[in-house]
Formats: sequence, structure tokens, C-alpha cells
Amino acid sequence: MSENDTKKRIGELRRSLNGHNYSYYVLDEPEVSDAEYDRLMRELLDLEAAYPELITPDSPTQRVGAAPLKRFETVAHTVPMLSIENAFSKEEVFAFDERVRRFLKSSNPILYTAEPKMDGVAVELIYKEGLLLKASTRGDGYTGELITQNIKTVRAVPLSLFHTASIKAPSHLEARGEVFIRIEAFKELNKERLKRGESPFANPRNAAAGSLRQLDSRITASRPLDIFCYGVGSVTGLEASSHWEMLRNMKALGLPVNPHIKAQAKIDEVLVHYKDLLEHRHEFGYEIDGMVIKVDDRAMQMRLGQKSRSPRWVLAYKFPSSQETTRVLGIDVQVGRTGALTPVAHLVPVNVGGVSVARATLHNADEIRKKDIRIGDTVLIQRAGDVIPEVVKVITTKRSGSEEIFNMPGRCPVCASNVVRLEGEAVLRCMNANCPAQVKGRIRHFASKRAFDIDGLGDKLVGQLVDKGLVRSYADLFTIDKTILMALDRMADKSAQNLVDAIAASKQIGLARFIYALGIRHAGEHIARVLAQKFGILKALMSATLEELISVDEIGPQVSESVTAFFNTPENQENVRRILEAGVNIETDKGEKGNLLADKTFVLTGGLDSLTRAEAKSRIEAMGGKVASSVSSKTSYIVAGDNPGSKLDKAKELEIKVLSEEELLQML
Repeated sequence: MSENDTKKRIGELRRSLNGHNYSYYVLDEPEVSDAEYDRLMRELLDLEAAYPELITPDSPTQRVGAAPLKRFETVAHTVPMLSIENAFSKEEVFAFDERVRRFLKSSNPILYTAEPKMDGVAVELIYKEGLLLKASTRGDGYTGELITQNIKTVRAVPLSLFHTASIKAPSHLEARGEVFIRIEAFKELNKERLKRGESPFANPRNAAAGSLRQLDSRITASRPLDIFCYGVGSVTGLEASSHWEMLRNMKALGLPVNPHIKAQAKIDEVLVHYKDLLEHRHEFGYEIDGMVIKVDDRAMQMRLGQKSRSPRWVLAYKFPSSQETTRVLGIDVQVGRTGALTPVAHLVPVNVGGVSVARATLHNADEIRKKDIRIGDTVLIQRAGDVIPEVVKVITTKRSGSEEIFNMPGRCPVCASNVVRLEGEAVLRCMNANCPAQVKGRIRHFASKRAFDIDGLGDKLVGQLVDKGLVRSYADLFTIDKTILMALDRMADKSAQNLVDAIAASKQIGLARFIYALGIRHAGEHIARVLAQKFGILKALMSATLEELISVDEIGPQVSESVTAFFNTPENQENVRRILEAGVNIETDKGEKGNLLADKTFVLTGGLDSLTRAEAKSRIEAMGGKVASSVSSKTSYIVAGDNPGSKLDKAKELEIKVLSEEELLQML
């Protein structure tokens, strides 16, 4: 290859890689596989190694990390990166709006832009003539540390800004953003640290901050950092009358901008968006700790100015905290429906995210050992969504020496049977299938809302039925009559009749829910739907061979072995036979209806009147559709309920068909 051809190929590779980065990080629409991206990068690295004089500062290869620094230099911010005033109630938000209107002497509603408040590390990126010149941390707001080499390793950060027919890169741009780590990537990072005997990071923000402050940028390059940009400092050559317009310009230039933004909204609409973010924050895949409210008009921002520590035109409406410290009072072991032994910490009650928490899962013996959790320890706990709270780390500096080391039992704490650790698993298991704890767990699962949905069959009632020997499997539920129930504690005539009626009403059930209700290991709701749509009738699934199961898309060897083992067990065969003889009618999930929504992707936003989000999701998936948490060009429909959030705005921008709840029900 001649030098001219090499120059041409290098240019093509750089444009291609930068374009793929833009599609992946800005548009959230990957165009190539990771393997293809790596091949292009490898080719560019090889060409630049052969022709080092052709390397430019904005080449994608310059992200891999440079030689270690001895110390970080400091740099002053042209426009201070001030802190933001916090609010913790809607009354404080209304007071903020009143202050803004009073300062501006305006009786008209003020329009705001409301953005997720990223729980990350604030940075400034400075571009000169479209090229990344330097990057710094926020520091004290006036002076930060120069972290240019580290920022260059973040693939979401463009090393050169985009030029299009509609927008040109400004001669000078100071972009502000928040560096963060996505939750799944954070979990993998901590898992690797524990394997190496290193202490885990407390949370993604802590990990991101530590990664940015590495003197060796090669370490930073190994960390899964990401970024969303949220504003600007000094700008020359880029005009925008509103904050929302500026954000759209930044995105057009290749800078990632959060997709969950409510633009140009009145204060009441802002509060509705807060509720939407709070409700769906755990679907985003990264930590947010509130919502940032900004006066949208940039001229008004200038008039409002700033106080000594924060701008007058911006407010952070915080979510309740999801992490707190407390003390471990004791540890006991619970036995689940599959026989898994799970250690649970009993804690001094503490409020986490608006909920009083007195227990936290410790997962398994390996987790206790890796984190060195002892009875009496002071620990950092966290609660995310509906997940049971967990211990993040031990605060070892609080130890007094009186803490007790905990060891897992050698026998089941419920039935005293031997426990074993199966090959490839981290948990200990009770191998007695008739263990009362397992029986209760299987019955609770069978009767749960997403399975047979037997209303009124709660944990205490299941406990009584099993402990008194009245029920030994979920098949026995269909033999229960009112007389049996009336003999139980606190069971009145009406309550007994209601439960009998609920059991009778549950006998009409779809195949997917029936499979899920059986509690087959590794066969959750989604796998149950896949099996139901493939085999159509229960008899076909029960007689399926291992080879037939493995050949099904999304069904791997582990699930296949679990399904065949379940249906080859005489006790399970007998339970299924008894359930069907009791009059349970399984509706087929196969056929035209089952695939009517195949290849269609739905996004739900706002409140629905006639069904819950979970029910809507289940019914869409039962007909072959998919439900996504965010809007993209791959979205087929967005279902807009009451008070829809920013997803609706993005859907309209992308010209995605909007369905009302009534239209969705007609499709279903």
C-alpha cells in the first residue's frame, strides 16, 4: 500500500470509528458488533504503528492511555462550575419557581428544562476549532485538575466534534458533563476487584471518581466510563436562545446528551416528570439521584445570575437516599423454593430511599467471605428498586474487636437435612425436596400474581396449610374446601369462601403462566413465554427431548437440562396430572395471536387506567412483542397514558406512532 493509499485508509478508518462511536453513545443505535469495531481499531493501530508521523490528536487510537503522570496540574475554569442548590420537597420546588418569577418580575409561567441528575463526576471538556484540547474536573468550582489523557480514554467523548450541513463546530466550546459508570459494568468491575483481593467500590460514583484520578491513564482506559453532557461554559461560534436548543446542538456535534429530558415545561409539568423519573429510574441502567431543573431561556439565566455559591436559575430536586450506614445485629439463613440457603443480615432499622430497612441479603458464603461481613459490623447498605437491600461494604474503621465471624450451617436450618454445594454454583442447597421451607416457597410462587394469581393466599396462610399437613404440594391447593379453611386461625366464613372462589377462578390459565407457575429452575417469565410459543401445548413440552429444547432460540443447555429434569421427575409428573384432573384448563399460547406482535417493540409512558404496566408488558410479550424501557429508532409504538414523560417527546421527534391505551387494548 502506497503512502497516499495509507493516508486515505487511515482517514476512512478514523471516520468510520468516530461514526460508530456516535451511533453507539449518542444515538444509542449500534451499527456494528463489538468484534467488528475491534477489527477496525486493530487495523488503524497497525497502520499508525507503521506510519507514526500520521498519528493525530483526535485519532481514536489516542484513547488507549498514555505514560503515567507524576501529578495532576490544575486549571482555572473560564466560567465557574458552581454547586447547585438542593430541594427535597415539591414545596421547595414551588418556592424556587416563585423566587425566579419574583426576580424576573414576571407574572407569566416560566418554562424549564428538567434533566435526570446523574450521580457521577462533573467534568469540563474544552474544544478548540472542533478538537478536544483539554479536560478537567470540577474541583472547587473555580479550579480543577487537568485530566485530558484520562478523558481521552472514554469512548463516549468525541476527540473531534462533528461537522454537518446544519451545524458547524464552534471555534471554542467548553462543554460540561457528568462521567459515570453503568450499573452492570460497575457490578462486573467490583466482581473483578474481589477476585484480585481488592476492596470493592462503594457505588458507581465512587468508582468513576477513582478512575478519573488515576495518574496512569492506562488504568482509566480499563474502566467502563461513560458520559452525558448537560451544559456549557464559555462558547464562541454556537448560538442558542434556550438551554434545550443548546443541548440539541451539543448532541448534533457528537456530544452524548441524556435522552430522558423534559424540555420547555411549566413547573407543574416538571413535577410530573420528577415522578416519572423516580418511578422508572431503575430501568435506566445507571444511577441518578434526582432531577435538575433549569430556567430554559438563556437570556433569563443571564438576568438571574448567581448567588455566592450557586446559580439562581437552577435547582436540584433530590431523590430520597438509596444508601445508608447501619449495624449488623445478627445473621440467619433462609431456605428458598429451590433449596438455596441465603444468609440474611438483621440490621438496626434505618431509612433508605424513604423505606425503613431492617434486613439485607448477604447472597451466599462467598459474598460474606469476600466482603468480610461480621456480626456487629457497621456496614454501608443500599436499596435499588424493588430489590431486597444488600450490604455494599463493611466500614472496617468502626470495628471494636468484638465482632463475630459467621459460618454457614452444615445442615438445613429448617429440616436438618444435609446441604451441598453443586459444581459451578455459589450457593449451598438443601437437597430434601420435601423440606417445609421449599414446599412453602413453591406454593407461594405457584399462587403468585404472575402465575396462577390466587388472591388471598398469603404467606401466613400458606405457612398454616403446610405446617398442619393440609397441603404438601401446589397440586393440593385444588382439593382445599371451605371446611378445611374454616379450621385455620383467623379464617372467617367470608374469607374462606373468597379463597375457595379465587382458587376456582384461577383454573383458566395461559400456557406461559402455567409453565412459570411450576417453578422450573432457570425458567422465568420470559423463558416460559418462549417455551409456550414454541411448543404450543403442555404435552409437547413435557415430551420434548434435550436436543429439541436446545434447538429453540434463547433456550440454552442449562435451561434445557432443567426442563427435561423437571418433567422426568415422577413427583412432578404426578403433580401436573393432578392439577389437570382438578379442572385446570390451559389456554394455548400458539398460533396467529401468539405472533401477532412479533418484531414489534413497544415503550410505555405515563399511567394506564385499565391495567398495570406489568400486565400490559405481559400481554404484549404474550403476543410476541417486546417492551423496551427507552425510545429509539427501533421503537415501533409508544403507548402514552396519563401524564406521559419525556419519552413521548422523543417519540414525536423520531416520528414514532403514538398509541392511546384504548388503541393498545384493541391490538391486544
